[in-house]
Amino acid sequence: MLDKLPHSIDPTLLTRFATIVGDKYAITDPQMQAPYVVERRDMFTGRTPLVLRPGSVAEVAAILKLANETATPIVPQGGNTGLVGGQTPINNEIVLSLNRLDRIREVDPTSNTMTCEAGVTLQRAREAAAAADRLYPQLLPSEGTCTIGGTLSTNAGGTAALAHGVTRAHVLGIEVVLADGRILHDLNKLKKDNTGYDLKNLFIGAEGTLGIVTAAVLRLVPRPRAIETAFVAVPSPEAAVALLTVATERAGGGVTSYELMPRLGLELALRHGSGLRDPLATSHQWYVLIELSSQHTSGLREVIEEVLAQALQRGLVVDAAIADSIEQAKTFWRIREMLGEVQRHAGGSIKHDISVPIAAVPAFLKDAHAAAVALVPGARPMPFGHLGDGNIHYNVLQPDGADKADYLAHWDAMNAAIFAVVKKYGGSISAEHGVGVVKRDLLPLVKDPVALELMKSLKRMLDPKGILNPGKVLARDP
Repeated sequence: MLDKLPHSIDPTLLTRFATIVGDKYAITDPQMQAPYVVERRDMFTGRTPLVLRPGSVAEVAAILKLANETATPIVPQGGNTGLVGGQTPINNEIVLSLNRLDRIREVDPTSNTMTCEAGVTLQRAREAAAAADRLYPQLLPSEGTCTIGGTLSTNAGGTAALAHGVTRAHVLGIEVVLADGRILHDLNKLKKDNTGYDLKNLFIGAEGTLGIVTAAVLRLVPRPRAIETAFVAVPSPEAAVALLTVATERAGGGVTSYELMPRLGLELALRHGSGLRDPLATSHQWYVLIELSSQHTSGLREVIEEVLAQALQRGLVVDAAIADSIEQAKTFWRIREMLGEVQRHAGGSIKHDISVPIAAVPAFLKDAHAAAVALVPGARPMPFGHLGDGNIHYNVLQPDGADKADYLAHWDAMNAAIFAVVKKYGGSISAEHGVGVVKRDLLPLVKDPVALELMKSLKRMLDPKGILNPGKVLARDP
């Protein structure tokens, strides 16, 4: 997908950019550039004359200062795990990779904060917090690759958002390089700061279009002393929602994760995932993976048993297995985490990252299923994800035996059909993956016109020359 003809940058100017970081960290060889220009689902393949890998905030500032002076477009990039094309140099822009900014500047267990640079992977951040007997409460399947800067830029969610919120909820302070090279120093650790506008939230979720995040102060929480995980069969999505109510009434904030899975997803995971087996003796149409956590070392097992027993009496649970070991719990989670990956074995998959109010999820699923199969008879809906916060990955697999390319040609029409159902139930067409390029042109159809104009005004104010991730989130001005 190209917005216009690829942008051409004068070789002399490229040399000036390369000088800022040094030749070792200025990549021009196409083979070495490959990891930076192809995104993980192969939906977008970009082009770039230069990948810059700065090693300091000062170098990032110098790059943007020069880019602003010369109107040179820049695409910032973290771990390149994004799913909407926001990190791809679609029009031959310079790539600014932040993965060398990888220092954990401070862990402060007394204040329950950690200061990380943008290139720190989520896994390293979680390990650093654990070493201080704390938890950084964000968990994504791509934790070994995705970076803190990337999660901030997309306001990533994850499987623990039910209890702890999305990325925005974890950030106390931020350091951002603006389009003109100025640095916003707002790395405070304060829980309370009423000195004017909350500027950090302008940049969280902006996908690098307003400024480039270089560091952040992250909120930590105490590590749980007990965790219980159960793989549960439920008769319907309605029962899954009712079970969530039972669990939250009994365990309160102790419900850490609550994931919905269909039988189709489980079968694909069992077929294509090594070392996996069905956690339950018989097959069922719907499952939930529920995790409870507590600061108490004992008593949590009784809580989850009580929740399941009560739900069983009410007909909300058909069967269940409670993990008896950490390894068994990991196996349950591996099934859930593989649901995105194993779809490629089933052919084409048209994917949607949506959210609706939790109470509306069952009705949404029913109507979305009807819309999908009406558009493509034989299509196989495979909805799964974070039922606890209403975020469903509503993916639709091609019919058995269909041609993949022919099926994927229905992408826009399927989007329109599913998003109409999302709108009906007051939901969002992007829950945690962002807008990028994939949903950019849909934004005017679903966003409040005043909100959209405010977004455009902020873009013009903070990036008047349009150099920061141009064509992402918002369409280019004509």
